[in-house]
Amino acid sequence: MTRADSLSQANQWIDVSVPLRKGMVRWPGDPPFELERVYDMARGDRSNLSRIALSAHSGTHVDAPLHFLDGGAGICDMPLDVAVGRARVIEISDPDSIKAAELRRHGIRRGERLLFKTRNSPRVWRTDSFIEDFVFISPGAARFLTRRGVALVGIDYLSVGGYRRGGRETHLALLQAGVWIVEGLDLSEVPPGRYDLICLPLRIDGAEGAPARVILRPAHRSRARPQPHIPRT
Repeated sequence: MTRADSLSQANQWIDVSVPLRKGMVRWPGDPPFELERVYDMARGDRSNLSRIALSAHSGTHVDAPLHFLDGGAGICDMPLDVAVGRARVIEISDPDSIKAAELRRHGIRRGERLLFKTRNSPRVWRTDSFIEDFVFISPGAARFLTRRGVALVGIDYLSVGGYRRGGRETHLALLQAGVWIVEGLDLSEVPPGRYDLICLPLRIDGAEGAPARVILRPAHRSRARPQPHIPRT
């Protein structure tokens, strides 16, 4: 029995966030994560206190529309119900990118929260070097998802779009349609299926994104299902 199977059977919460730490992988050009112990009891201080410096898109994080849309909604404008409630983890077989043809087989419905598990999860978090050939959401798949009216999408690396040009086309397709984005998930120990999702980014005034703690729990029919925020079409 794998650890994922054990967790599912035990009905425990699964943390799919990437720990923030010095030297961790980041998008090329983004500032690194830094942690400095300002007060240290080992040096005789009365308490321990740390200072952190980081990109708003460090590790596991949420993209708000403002990330690519000047004047768009910021991270503080995210409706809480968009990232708390029933979600579905979909395993992607395509080794290059997520394409509309594969998504059509999954019966995607309006208002769903979708987290995509690709070949990224078991390999990209094993190194602190940036992986250029990660699996991403193709622009065509992004447009397909907006036509289906999904509320939220998540991906298991640092961007929903490809490395070339920073995935601008994919981001724009999703964010212009009101679809919120979660990036930097580690789904390596999460089987495909339905889950309860809690994803709460830091509430940073004026920010276009923020790090988030994201947890999943295998869903049961008996549990209440909060209605998701439905993006505009």
